[in-house]
Amino acid sequence: MDCTIRPALADDAADISGVILRALRETNAKDYTDEIIERVERSFSPDAVRQLIGKRTVFVATLGRRVVGTASLDGSVVRTVFVAPDIQARGIGKLLMAAIERTARERNILALTVPSSVTAETFYAKLGFKAVRDSYHGDERTIIMERLLGE
Repeated sequence: MDCTIRPALADDAADISGVILRALRETNAKDYTDEIIERVERSFSPDAVRQLIGKRTVFVATLGRRVVGTASLDGSVVRTVFVAPDIQARGIGKLLMAAIERTARERNILALTVPSSVTAETFYAKLGFKAVRDSYHGDERTIIMERLLGE
């Protein structure tokens, strides 16, 4: 599998939105109610993603011309890490996180924080992130996880 990680372009917004919405509906739906998924989905329309590309450091993973994953860095916070459901567990998320970590190190960021979904907690733990606390937005639980980059 020849996966490329590159900075996201405004033109990628619709493809990124599609990956996120599919992952929410097919993967995260196992751990969250329909109401929570629908609420989260509203934050990731193509227009919303285009705005995020302007505010954060956003990466995409591509296979050929297909956008298959995304991750972003907002200061020292890792956000919006999603991989298309049909190709999850093939190392694409790990490649995206390596790009995030490399960028953080270049910026002399000493620790990364990620508000992890219940679904992704194991993924982040395998990358060395430790759960710090739980956070709730109504009935939506996220696990705040942290990783020191000196480790």
